[in-house]
Amino acid sequence: MERGLPRFSARPRIGTVAKHSVLIFVAVLVAYPFYFMITSSLKDVLEAARTPPTIFPTELHPENYADAWNRAPWGRYFVNTVFVSVAVTVLELITACLAAYAFARMRFRGKGVLFTIFLATLMIPAEATLIPNYVLMSPSRNACLGLPCLGWFDSYQVQIVPFIASAFSIFLMRQFFLSIPTELSDAARIDGAGHLRFLWSIVLPLSIPALSRPDFRPVQVGLSGFRQEAGSSYHLLMAASTFVVAPIVVLFLVAQRYLVQGIARTGIRG
Repeated sequence: MERGLPRFSARPRIGTVAKHSVLIFVAVLVAYPFYFMITSSLKDVLEAARTPPTIFPTELHPENYADAWNRAPWGRYFVNTVFVSVAVTVLELITACLAAYAFARMRFRGKGVLFTIFLATLMIPAEATLIPNYVLMSPSRNACLGLPCLGWFDSYQVQIVPFIASAFSIFLMRQFFLSIPTELSDAARIDGAGHLRFLWSIVLPLSIPALSRPDFRPVQVGLSGFRQEAGSSYHLLMAASTFVVAPIVVLFLVAQRYLVQGIARTGIRG
């Protein structure tokens, strides 16, 4: 072999091929349920229920989407989902940011004990609070320690109010607020800014990456009810599942840059 010519080793190539092979295999496993859902939504009722399933429809039936859409008030379900999601997100951000700022930047007696109690609530399983929450929201007049309960069955507030405060959100935002230099708060205090002004003008902009009647059903509950209604019409169920999942996938593709930024900024803190 002539001198000066680069030598190529087969080991790096073998390692690269093996790594990409594993990644491709995992990607196929992750993508196959979506592929199965979309292809099944384009089959007829008999082919969709066939075992083993066909890899590709023998005949395409795009009218399944219109049929599935007309069998349930999906428009109302999507409106309910957007309203509940936006309301819960906005209210939870307000409560989480205010509480997290108090735990991270303010000094008051019992702060450490109170924050420990907040963290302790994370160890309570959701199943343990399911029945008490159900009783609290029921229309009973004496089940809540002898007092009338809220009576919020079949309403928007029963899907919003119990979720506007989250111990995990408060903990997450507090950890992010602690990473903001204290020099910024000192400079803001010198300029005459109070806690709320400092939180609104400086802390929140820096924290962006970290951030059952049919009339009231969100889309997840609507899909569950449609599954019972559709029965063995798997092609319609797959069509409904497709246009239910599609907005979530699109939203993830649009916002994944902010998700990656949040994870990266959280990981590089000392």
